[in-house]
Amino acid sequence: MDLGLDDKTALVTGGAGRIGSTDCEILAEEGAEVVVLDVELEAAENVAGGIRDDGGEAFAVECDLTDREDVEDTVADLRDDTGGVDVLVNNAAMVDARSQLKDYEDDLWDRDIEVNLTGTYNITREVFPAMCERGWGRVLNMSSMAGTHGGFGQSSYSATKSAMIGFGKTLALEGAQHGVTSNVIAPSIVVGALAEMDVEQLENMDEYFARIAKATPMRKLGKEEDVANIIAYLSSEQAEYVTGQVVGVTGGVDLFSF
Repeated sequence: MDLGLDDKTALVTGGAGRIGSTDCEILAEEGAEVVVLDVELEAAENVAGGIRDDGGEAFAVECDLTDREDVEDTVADLRDDTGGVDVLVNNAAMVDARSQLKDYEDDLWDRDIEVNLTGTYNITREVFPAMCERGWGRVLNMSSMAGTHGGFGQSSYSATKSAMIGFGKTLALEGAQHGVTSNVIAPSIVVGALAEMDVEQLENMDEYFARIAKATPMRKLGKEEDVANIIAYLSSEQAEYVTGQVVGVTGGVDLFSF
């Protein structure tokens, strides 16, 4: 299927991370020019270089999403260099804060709100209006099952990922009459090569991952490609009538089962 991304520019925040880099690679494979945006320039350049080595179009951009002036300048430069962003994948987030609320550190809460939520707002506010003016655009917000179901010891992460859903649905309403869609991805845990292991193998390696796999109807964990392939489709021409949706990539772990 031709996803119609050959003449599109896709910006992926947190593009040097595990999921973000796979998003970049899949979008490039589908023909998009990919902007690998990350606070770590060297890591972003590694991802972009790998895409170019495989015949795709990509370049790295360093940007601190919490710095509004930096975001404004970065988007202005991208507008000059590419003509504008057609696909925005809001993937950048901090996920390492883990503690029950009674012991939660205020600075971690503040950091996660600033990066995960306000950073998403900052970049989207610079990109979204231009999409509406041009009459075409795709926004993909990365949530999580922690945003739809909560996460034990993940107060700040869960709160920001839940907020991504409301933010994404609001963008869908505002963009609907302008050819701009907005959807939300809510994955379960994704673990790369470990997803190829069966439950018995996982039990010998990681008891936590094994418990999740056992609770998943498909009896396995997810891969970064599982997320990236959905993002590529929702970025496409074919997904023009899909907006305001929360798409779980979960193997069915969020289903009620006996």
